[in-house]
Amino acid sequence: MAHARRDFFKAAAVTAAPLFIPRSVWGANDRPAYALIASGGRGRYLNGHFQKLGAQCVACCDVYKPNLEKALAGANGAKGYLDYHELLAAEKSIDFAVLAPPDHHHCPMLLAVLEAGKDCYAEKPLSYNLEQSVTMVDAVRKSDRIVQVGMQRRSAPSLIQAKKLVDEGILGRITVVKPQWNWNVARPLNNSPLEGELDWNRFLGSAPKRPLEPMRPRYWRYFRDYAGGNMTDQGTHLMDVVLWFTGSAPPKSAVASGYVAKMTGAEHPDVFSAVFEMDGFLANWTLDYCNAYQNGWSITFMGDKGTMILDEAGYRVYAEPWKAAAEPIYQEAAPVPIETHIQNFLDCIKSRQQPNCTVEIGQRAVAGPHLANIAMYSGRKARLAADLVTVS
Repeated sequence: MAHARRDFFKAAAVTAAPLFIPRSVWGANDRPAYALIASGGRGRYLNGHFQKLGAQCVACCDVYKPNLEKALAGANGAKGYLDYHELLAAEKSIDFAVLAPPDHHHCPMLLAVLEAGKDCYAEKPLSYNLEQSVTMVDAVRKSDRIVQVGMQRRSAPSLIQAKKLVDEGILGRITVVKPQWNWNVARPLNNSPLEGELDWNRFLGSAPKRPLEPMRPRYWRYFRDYAGGNMTDQGTHLMDVVLWFTGSAPPKSAVASGYVAKMTGAEHPDVFSAVFEMDGFLANWTLDYCNAYQNGWSITFMGDKGTMILDEAGYRVYAEPWKAAAEPIYQEAAPVPIETHIQNFLDCIKSRQQPNCTVEIGQRAVAGPHLANIAMYSGRKARLAADLVTVS
């Protein structure tokens, strides 16, 4: 059975190959031009892949000069900007923007890109809070722009095939799903002086004004003024797959607890656990940045007919009743590439079809993690209404 299923899905993957293999259709005079807004590590990573797939970076923007200089060095001929409003006003010929800023800039930057009439590839999580999710979805739908949220698992061939198995009923009734992320990377935050120039006021944007502490721009993800921590950053990726594979709505309620174990100076925890009440099952989302057991991300779907484990290596399915040393009835070794997700966006800006990860998908994916943060910091069980913004 395992071999038959393996052959079937390999054949299916070959048949579907044109959907996933990057295509070189941009002619010398038909390369989509874009601007990279926020050129930190993630932004530069995306920049390299967009260029490999045929797009042309004509402008880069960052409030931290070393980040901007590194991005310009990797984008031949691109112009540099400190302010993204100035970039959008000057670079009217761009086809789209790539956004990779701290979370609190996601909403204002996307609104500015839409106002400029450009398409957008926006990094996850979609929003800084539940209210901004609504604002962003409404703005996109009032426009005619293509917006892809950067949750690349939505375009991963291996996950698409794994979902087909779930849709076929291989797991039976799913009762518990366990997303987790383990990395042994937690360390005290470095608060030594920054190297190079930073426009601190532009970095703060709409966040509360305060004196510069170098660890804040250096590790912005771990401060509540700028982001939702790893609860929303990593959680958005994994909770999206939970919703996608099960067909569930976002969580009805959440309870959560966490603490700063080793990342001294951080506000968001480096160890936490959240339990979500879903449509007919529970989701237990845990993260431990102080331990590398089962290193990386994984999601375990537990059903009354089988168990599926997704992780960085691929996926495996075990039949019920499980027994020690049982062999998987199906397994596939396959990574999650970024290229297929970027290619999907590039295809859609030409076809004007909706991409694999719309803003609505982004809103639903981050709703649970936002709810878990509310539950954790208020010390109570938090309930989310169907409007995905009202919390009780």
